[in-house]
Amino acid sequence: MFSGMEQIAETLKALSDPTRLRIVSLLRHGELCVCDLMEALQTPQSKISRHLAFLKNSGWVKATRSGKWMHYQLLDTKPTLQTMIAEVLKSHLPDHDVCREDDRRYFAYLATKPSHSCD
Repeated sequence: MFSGMEQIAETLKALSDPTRLRIVSLLRHGELCVCDLMEALQTPQSKISRHLAFLKNSGWVKATRSGKWMHYQLLDTKPTLQTMIAEVLKSHLPDHDVCREDDRRYFAYLATKPSHSCD
């Protein structure tokens, strides 16, 4: 486990990739299945899973298994630097065209997604 300054650096490093920022933006909607993220980002499962592992290891997300799929959500922890950054990201990422397009694809997908497709 990291301590002090190393933890801050690891927390910030997790946000240094555009795909991870897009994942964080989508997770502001709540818990999502890897299949949901694949559809919204138009990205292969292996790439999504790699980025989610990085986010999980750096303390941004938690994972739960449902059937064959993993579901992820942003960690909701006590007020920390990380939660303050998360609040800023939740309010500013949707202003970016790529995040708005991800949201559009995600909601279009939800409208046609079978109810038990992630089990």
